[in-house]
Amino acid sequence: MAKQQKLGLLGEDAACQYLQSIGYQLLERNWRFSKAEIDIIAMDGKVLVFVEVKAKSYTFFGAPEESISAYKENLIIDAANQYMLKVNHEWEIRFDIISIVFDKSLQPTISHFKDAFFPTI
Repeated sequence: MAKQQKLGLLGEDAACQYLQSIGYQLLERNWRFSKAEIDIIAMDGKVLVFVEVKAKSYTFFGAPEESISAYKENLIIDAANQYMLKVNHEWEIRFDIISIVFDKSLQPTISHFKDAFFPTI
């Protein structure tokens, strides 16, 4: 497995632990639809939350969250729509980003951006 893939898995593990520590109920991890993957699907109280996780070991070229393009956001939104149809979800949703920077000893610094992006109408 490539270094970036290992870092990505470590990031997702750290994000899951973080979300659980603040009371989220994890529903799915790495849920796929077509070309899209939603890293984490969770409940924050009564809100269904779709979480994109980005992890890096340095920020020289920008923070992890800055690497999420409009194209990627649209893929996540399309997949979220399919997930909502699958589970018959008809109430509040949110799209969050968890940005993680690992230091040399692989200790994470986590930033959580709630309502990071919105579906366009």
